[in-house]
Amino acid sequence: MALTAHFSRLDRATLAQRWQALESRADGSFFLGWTWMGSWLDSYPVQPDLLAVTDEQGRDVALALMGHAMQPRLLSKVATLSLNQSGDPAADRPYVEYNGLLVEAGREGEAVLAALAAVARRRDWRALRLSGIAPGSSLLNLPARRKTRLDTSPVYMVDLDAVRAAQGDYLSLLSANTRSQIRRAMKDHGGPLPSVAVGTVDDIAPWLDEMAALNGGRHADNAWDDPAFRAFVATLATRGLPTGEVELLRFIDAGGVVGLLVNFVHRGRAMNYQSAFADPRTAKDKPGLLCHAAAVGHYAARHLAHYSLLAGKDRYKQSLSTCEESLEWWLLERFSPRLEAEALLRRLLRRPASA
Repeated sequence: MALTAHFSRLDRATLAQRWQALESRADGSFFLGWTWMGSWLDSYPVQPDLLAVTDEQGRDVALALMGHAMQPRLLSKVATLSLNQSGDPAADRPYVEYNGLLVEAGREGEAVLAALAAVARRRDWRALRLSGIAPGSSLLNLPARRKTRLDTSPVYMVDLDAVRAAQGDYLSLLSANTRSQIRRAMKDHGGPLPSVAVGTVDDIAPWLDEMAALNGGRHADNAWDDPAFRAFVATLATRGLPTGEVELLRFIDAGGVVGLLVNFVHRGRAMNYQSAFADPRTAKDKPGLLCHAAAVGHYAARHLAHYSLLAGKDRYKQSLSTCEESLEWWLLERFSPRLEAEALLRRLLRRPASA
């Protein structure tokens, strides 16, 4: 059956029903599910367009949100579309990963072709941002004057099948240096890894307040200082805990709280989204490593396939991992004299497109 694609303004009264109906027939990531998308829409004053690909009966085959904003560039602001983002850095702070279209399983190829044709027909943009997409994504087939990969980020993971094959001895799979750091921290804490408490809906407010307090003052640009971001995480937890898609974990030992994690659980994979750790108790204490090691044991016992630390180049993520994949961030540009001048200037100044 022929597919058609078009853009429309969001109809919030029907969007949840449409999105969840398609989600039940799709193999999309957690970040393309309604728990994430609905929480984002309800937490920020964003007004993206809806991109819908439908069949001859008008049934949804693919859906996506498309933000439109005038984004600052080297020479001036440029009309920019952003897939499943708004284009406003404050509203995009939740940081989408495993991005793409929500597509009915088995119809990915034809749906993407129809969606790209609809994007190409729009005349109100000069740049398109594709954040957190898989390498080689068919979304990159959109005709463009210039396609620039802004970043590639590893997604470090723990193979939980390997942990179970090692009879639960996760540390044996790590480097000697990482094993030594975790064992030394365990000694500083007076025993084994901290115990894991799984939060309920009643724990959301106090535990997230505790995470905000633990993270206070630790980063120059701290997302936990942003009330909108905290509201977003609370909404995610409120909606995702009852379905099992979101978990709050709190780690404690005889000395008190060691840390807390906000994790997603989707299609056999646990993913760490947010974390907060107590101050180290000694000069060489590693409360973060202890919490993640305990989380690995927690999820290995539930027979999940992977524990993912999500995108990021942090050294600790690499140290804890036993395998990895990657995600990419792209900027696609149409021809315009202004963007051609900017591209020339960047070459002369040797400045990357991400600068």
